[in-house]
Amino acid sequence: MDGDDPFARADEVLDLMPYETRGLYGRDGSGDDRFDSSTWHRMDICAREPWPFPDDRFDFAVCSHTLEDVRDPVWVCSELQRVARAGYIEVPSRLEEQSYGFQGPWTGWGHHHWLIDVEGGGIEFVFKHHVLNGRASDRFEPGFHARLTPEQRVHTLWWQGSFSARERVIVQPEELDSYLAGFVAAHRGQAHSAARSRQLPRALGARIRSCVAVTSSRMAWLRSEVRRRW
Repeated sequence: MDGDDPFARADEVLDLMPYETRGLYGRDGSGDDRFDSSTWHRMDICAREPWPFPDDRFDFAVCSHTLEDVRDPVWVCSELQRVARAGYIEVPSRLEEQSYGFQGPWTGWGHHHWLIDVEGGGIEFVFKHHVLNGRASDRFEPGFHARLTPEQRVHTLWWQGSFSARERVIVQPEELDSYLAGFVAAHRGQAHSAARSRQLPRALGARIRSCVAVTSSRMAWLRSEVRRRW
């Protein structure tokens, strides 16, 4: 979890930073935090060590805008599925991550490691190659990002039971060219087109009783969707 903006509804929190640093940029949620210093677990979530919870400890896990930052997102996904029976994942879409110039004179967010696709109930990670910053064919033009809706800037996954997570390793230059430039060519005119729904599935929300946050949920809509189901 990114403790700079903690998700107040979480019963337990995983974060690299200490409890005392929480809330640097505010907090997400109304009312008192459900977590405290005893349920704030400071750890490296990619350390390949089991998280400090038994199997199926939580009804629901929130992992929002974290997988693109960490060095081993596949491990994080495996632990999410071990400790929770269901959950919500949000990551930047490739429409956003392959857009040029919205943060600075580079492509996407400078600190992100991965390009991510969410399809068919699973997640695929591809190393974010630096050629994105040098070849116009591999990125969307300046101003494209500003035309995207908030929904188009993210991929979301509501999962229950399990989901697939894998790294796609691209070795051949021709495959990388097709992956990067082919996506841009196919999607260049799709800003403002229909986006996926973020609504919490009713059957899933009805069973939520306990929650672990592995990232900061900065979206008021997520808070309201989850809170109204408890």
